[in-house]
Amino acid sequence: MDLLNNVLGFFITSAHAETAAPAAQPSGVAGNMSLVIMLAVFVAFMYLAVWRPQNKRAKEQRDLLNALTKGDEVVTAGGILGKIAKVNDSYIVLALAENVEITVQKSSIVGALPKGTLKSI
Repeated sequence: MDLLNNVLGFFITSAHAETAAPAAQPSGVAGNMSLVIMLAVFVAFMYLAVWRPQNKRAKEQRDLLNALTKGDEVVTAGGILGKIAKVNDSYIVLALAENVEITVQKSSIVGALPKGTLKSI
């Protein structure tokens, strides 16, 4: 055992910590109040930076999908441009060219284009 301690003592040195004076703790009410203020600031930051913009984008997307009608020119999430030929509850038939139509989910529509965009391309 002494041999093992000598070998380990050669490779591993002992660390000795000094005792420090205890740090001053904030008094009861003042410490709790600063914690509440920090928590309130964090919640306000999360609301302004994450939740509010996300809800705004979701509302805009919902409004766009509800306003789609036959004849609107749209772009899908895959980048396909087309004119709406038929609108159902959850699907849309897009006319890509003459006699070329595809059916896509309504949720894949990411934007509406101004009228005449497809003819100008």
